[in-house]
Amino acid sequence: MPSPSPRGTYQVISQALRERIAAGTYSDGLPSEAEIRREFGVARTTARRALHALEESGDINTVAGVGRSVAGSPGTAPYEQIMADLMEQIRKGDLPAGTRLPSEAALVDKYGVSRGTVRRALRELETAGHVEARHGVGRFVSPST
Repeated sequence: MPSPSPRGTYQVISQALRERIAAGTYSDGLPSEAEIRREFGVARTTARRALHALEESGDINTVAGVGRSVAGSPGTAPYEQIMADLMEQIRKGDLPAGTRLPSEAALVDKYGVSRGTVRRALRELETAGHVEARHGVGRFVSPST
């Protein structure tokens, strides 16, 4: 069993992330909670405390259903980026009509976002008629797209 982290580990992580924000490392968006956990080898609670410290200091913003972003950064919401990427693949023919989309888990890994973010992107695509969900089977590109 690994030894427990010393107290204040979240402060060390938040400071490291703060320095990266100042250096412009996260212009494309913050890493996911899971990526922070893997990089620093900490528990979910520790990663969340570090992100909460950044939010309290005004370095990042959190928007429910959208995710976290660097304060003051223009950028689009992560779910919109996923939607745009999938729509581009559909338009180019990389995902032709009837093609099964990658699983939620695969999209989470590919984009480094939460499952809720991926679900929102897919739900928006379904609502717009670009994607059809088949219960127990998966999501497919609509024939009308």
